[in-house]
Amino acid sequence: MSSNNSEIISWNNATTQLNRYFSTCIFLFGIIGNILNILVLSQRTLRSNPCASLFLVSSIACLIAIFSGLFTRTTAGWAIDLTNTITWLCQLRTFVVFASRTIAYCLLALATIDRWLSSCYDVHRRQMSTLKNAQKGMIIISIFSCLIYVQMFYCYEANLVNTPLQCYGKTIACRLVTDLTYAFAANIFPLIIMICFGLMTIINVRQTQRRVHNTNIANGSGTQTNSQRQTKKIDHYLFMMLFVQVILFALFTLPQNIQKFISYAQSNEIESALDNAIENFIFNFFLLFAYLANGISFYIYILFVGNIFRNELIKLAHSTVINFSFSDSECIVLQTIFLVVNFA
Repeated sequence: MSSNNSEIISWNNATTQLNRYFSTCIFLFGIIGNILNILVLSQRTLRSNPCASLFLVSSIACLIAIFSGLFTRTTAGWAIDLTNTITWLCQLRTFVVFASRTIAYCLLALATIDRWLSSCYDVHRRQMSTLKNAQKGMIIISIFSCLIYVQMFYCYEANLVNTPLQCYGKTIACRLVTDLTYAFAANIFPLIIMICFGLMTIINVRQTQRRVHNTNIANGSGTQTNSQRQTKKIDHYLFMMLFVQVILFALFTLPQNIQKFISYAQSNEIESALDNAIENFIFNFFLLFAYLANGISFYIYILFVGNIFRNELIKLAHSTVINFSFSDSECIVLQTIFLVVNFA
């Protein structure tokens, strides 16, 4: 019995340490990455592109999700988490987290549709890829994402016991409705759109390249202007940004939904205190793991994408150095960062 109690204490301590340190790492990297994303994507070279503008607003939504969702977790080991004890704060925090994450993921799905439209050979479809249409999509998605989580203000409650979190759905029905809504609206439905339109974009790009090549041969011309090459280069890199992000999006978000549905399927089974401690650890791990999808986009763009994003970041950093005065040691550090980013 004593060994069983020690295992329970160990799992509970592991959960506490996970929430304290893992969430802090995600919080810091996510906040820094999304702020840099916002600064780079708001530059003149990229902000006029509808896909880049969708990335920009998605980064803002990710920043809100990470701050509202992880700030109290990072401080929970050193201060009282008021969202666990005050019901209205619990409801507001949960609503903001779920709505902002849904906005971020749906905007990525919309960016996939935009890439498909811009890659179509049909000129009428290409003309639909505009900044104005992207802005309309942002408004519709934001309103939709807020409306589908209105039930949070009824379903969620603070000071709960025998639940993975103290701020949680107060009934099984509430938890099921919330989890199903989030799973389909924020994860499954956007992922299906990303995969389908991503594949269609690849097909369009290949068909367009083949047609342009044949047309150039027929006209005896195979040259392009610098403006056309730059536009195609930006479009190519934006598609690569989206492609890598879709893969990691599925990797980071689906495990949390799978774990929850398995937990519902086993809800009628009688579990021991040790089983509950292990399940609580797994729940918190996948919950934090899902936040990686909100915080890793900047590092994807730097490591896996071409020079467009890096060049804009370096330009932004250089302009910052010019506008502000730094000491010699600070300049050396900044120059080192520029070299590392450029080399990556």
